Amino acid sequence: MRLANYKSVKKHKVPDWFHNAKLGIFIHWGLYSVPAFAVTGLDLVESMKRDLEEHFKNNPYAEWYLNSLRIEGSPTQQYHKDKYGEDFVYDDFIPIFNEEIKKWNPKKWAELFNKAGAKYVVLVTKHHDGFLLWPSKYPNPKKKNYKASRDIVGELSKEVRKKGLKMGFYYSGTLDWSFNSEPIKDGKTFVENGVKTAEYIEYANNHWYELIDMYNAIILWNDIGYVPTNAYEIFEYFYTKFPEGIINDRWKQIRKKGDNFPRVHHNDYLTPEYEVFNKIMKKKWETNRGIGNSYGYNRMENEEDYLDSENLIRMFVDIVSKNGNLLLNVGPMVDGTIPEVQRKVLLNLGKWLEINGEAIYDTRPWVKAEGITIDGIEVRYTKTQRSLFVSLLEKPEEKELEIKSLVINENSSVQLLGNKNEIEWSQMEENLKLKIPDDLFNSPAYSFKITPTPDEGIN
Repeated sequence: MRLANYKSVKKHKVPDWFHNAKLGIFIHWGLYSVPAFAVTGLDLVESMKRDLEEHFKNNPYAEWYLNSLRIEGSPTQQYHKDKYGEDFVYDDFIPIFNEEIKKWNPKKWAELFNKAGAKYVVLVTKHHDGFLLWPSKYPNPKKKNYKASRDIVGELSKEVRKKGLKMGFYYSGTLDWSFNSEPIKDGKTFVENGVKTAEYIEYANNHWYELIDMYNAIILWNDIGYVPTNAYEIFEYFYTKFPEGIINDRWKQIRKKGDNFPRVHHNDYLTPEYEVFNKIMKKKWETNRGIGNSYGYNRMENEEDYLDSENLIRMFVDIVSKNGNLLLNVGPMVDGTIPEVQRKVLLNLGKWLEINGEAIYDTRPWVKAEGITIDGIEVRYTKTQRSLFVSLLEKPEEKELEIKSLVINENSSVQLLGNKNEIEWSQMEENLKLKIPDDLFNSPAYSFKITPTPDEGIN
C-alpha cells in the first residue's frame, strides 16, 4: 500500500451525524463474561490517581479478569481458585462461552438500544485478552480456535442497522494478552505491556482492514495505543471508503530510535473515561462509562453500584451542553442477557428522550453551557438554529421560576417539552421569569424551548 497522505487525513472533519447523535451504546462481552468477577467499592478515577499497583491488583473492571488473575495475591486470583480450582485456566472459559452464546438474540439487543434512544453502537470485537468475536480470516497464531462460535460482529451489525443505528467497532490495538503473558501490575508494566512484534503488527492491521471491509465500520474505536506502524494508512483507507466515518483519540504509539513511521496526532474526537469536561469544548468529545463501575458484567455489583436513571439523565444533559456525546456501556451476562438493572436504566433514558429529545438530538452548545435559578436549580443550555433549550436539572418547587442572567427576544415563545401550552414569561432585567404549569409532571430534568434562539451577544 502506498504511503498515506496524512496531511489530507488531518483535514477530515467530524460529520454532522456524530454531532447530532449524542447517545451511543458500548458493549463489552467476551470470555470475561463467564466468571463476571471484579472487586467492588473502588472509585476508578481516584484509585488510578492514588496507587496504580493497588489499582491493578484490585481492578474494578471485570473485562480485565485475565490480567487480574495473573497478579499474585489478587482477589481475582483467590476467587478463581475457590470457584474453579487451581487447574482451571482462562482458556477453559471458551467452550462455556461458546455454548452459552447459542441463546443470544441480537435482534432483542438492537430493539433495546433503539428504545433507549441511542443512535450508534460500538461493539468490543477484541478486548485485551485477545479473544475474537468474529470469524476472522486472520486467526490467532498463538491459540487455536480462540474466537466466538458465532459471528457476533456480523449478526449484531445487521440487526443494529435494521433499526437505523450506525455501527462502530472497538479493538484493543496494542494490548493482547494472548501474545504477552506478563501481567500489568503498575505504571511501568502498563507502558511496556503492548505487543510490538512484526507478527502482531500484521495481525492487528489485518483485523482493522477486515472490520472496515467485511463489516463496514463507521467508527474506528481503538484502545490504549496502537502498534508501531503507519496508522495513517488505515485512516486514509477508511476515510476514502467511508467519508462519514470517525476515528477516536486512542491511537498514540510508543516510538523508539530508528522508527520510520509518522507519530499519530490525528483524531476526530476525545474519549474521557468515567469523567466529563466542566466547560464547552471546541473539540468534539465522547465520554464513555459503564452503568456500573465495570464495563464487562460484574456479578459482584448490586443496584447501589449502578447509576440510577435520574443521575444518568442529568449527567447526559450536562455532557451534551458541553459539546459531548455519551457512549453508555452495557455488560451482558454470558448468555447475552442484559441485566435487568441495566435494562431499566436504558428504558428510562429512552422514555425521557421521547419527551425531551428535541433538546438533545441535532443540537449544538450555546454561548454558555451552565446557568442557575435564583432558587439554586442548575440549568444547562443547548441550541438549534431556531431555538434555545433550557434544561432544569431538578423539579422546581415554586409556581414561578427565575433563571439568572438569561435575556431573550421580546417576541419569543416559550414551551415546556411534553406540555402543549405556551409558558407565560417575563423579563426581570437580566433574569428570565417563567410561570410553571400547575400539572407539572415528575422528571429528572425539564426542557424549555425558547424560540427564536436569543442573539448570541444578548447576554
